Amino acid sequence: MTLRLFVCIVTLPILSLHSVFAAEVDLKGRFIEGGLVIGKTYPDNKISLDDVPLIVSKDGDFVFGFHRKAPDRQTLHVTLPDGSSHKQVLEISSRTYDVQRIDGLDEKWITPPSNVAKRIRADAAKVSAVRRSTQTTMYFGESWIWPAQGIISGVYGSRRVLNGKPRAPHYGIDISVTEGALVRAPASGTITLVEDLYYSGITVMIDHGMGIMSTMLHLQESLVKVGDQVSQGDVIARSGNTGRSSGAHLDWRINWLNHARLDPGLLVPLMQ
Repeated sequence: MTLRLFVCIVTLPILSLHSVFAAEVDLKGRFIEGGLVIGKTYPDNKISLDDVPLIVSKDGDFVFGFHRKAPDRQTLHVTLPDGSSHKQVLEISSRTYDVQRIDGLDEKWITPPSNVAKRIRADAAKVSAVRRSTQTTMYFGESWIWPAQGIISGVYGSRRVLNGKPRAPHYGIDISVTEGALVRAPASGTITLVEDLYYSGITVMIDHGMGIMSTMLHLQESLVKVGDQVSQGDVIARSGNTGRSSGAHLDWRINWLNHARLDPGLLVPLMQ
């Protein structure tokens, strides 16, 4: 029996098909650096992207995404219950990123003192552990919304130059808002982390399922606790200026497990 691969690509029709899988697979999303792709297959199939096995839900849902500097091509593998395997090469569009210069930061945020190195490592370990979640319920089938309304002051992927020193790229969207502004859940999910971290200040993470997670940084306060279930639009926090921050704003980030940092701006409509 010959079955088909259907691909639905939003905005960027860059994936050309040259082969037919032995099982139906639907793909919907953005094949671009920072993009998120949602797939559908038979629940008994196994899916992997290159060498990374993907979570497949009981309903056959799976997701994956592409990092800021993803390779031009990655291969999606489908393994059927009988052990046969089929693959499709995905072509990923590259992007040009801005350079963002921020001056006047306290030097301790640029080069932290040696006595906080242990805390920084512990913070990173906490976040990494949360991102290893394997929750198989997908809470983001609905369209995404902005967690706050304001002026966009920083974009995904921009190269950061802090006090004249080149640093790692920025992996979120900065929304300039007044301190204490309400922050809402951009999609439904489970609260998995509420911590005051050295770099990001008061931080809240939401597990949207299938390894997709939002992180809200530099908050004034959290209005939720770990384990809370939230619906899209629920108020979860107030914006602030905590951690390494040069002014009141919300830094919103999205991760696919520990594999890729995604661009929230690709998931929401233009800010009104």
